[in-house]
Amino acid sequence: QLQLVESGGGLVQPGGSLRLSCAASGFTLGNYAIGWFRQAPGKERERVSCVSSSGWTTRYADSVKGRFTISRDNAKNTVYLQMNALKPEDTAVYYCAADQQFFRLCVSNSFGAELWGQGTQVTVSS
Repeated sequence: QLQLVESGGGLVQPGGSLRLSCAASGFTLGNYAIGWFRQAPGKERERVSCVSSSGWTTRYADSVKGRFTISRDNAKNTVYLQMNALKPEDTAVYYCAADQQFFRLCVSNSFGAELWGQGTQVTVSS
């Protein structure tokens, strides 16, 4: 069964850090671009960051540039999102997604993906 499983979410104070993980099972993550998306209550899903299958190309939403870093360890079949200097507006459910087409996942506005994870809650609050 092809699956993406997110972990690492939780409650953190403003200014704190979290590292999210996206682990793949049933397929080789290294063949896929991976994106992190988030959705807050009452808001549309937002693309946060993306990384190409090789890891050489990354993209970030303007709202997280300089604070979040995406990385991948293909040997561990896992992609990470390091989130620093967290703000209350970062509160959302965070999802990872996989697609063999970088453009469809990371550039287009369709947010298309072959596979989605179930999401992990991130809450930034004092």
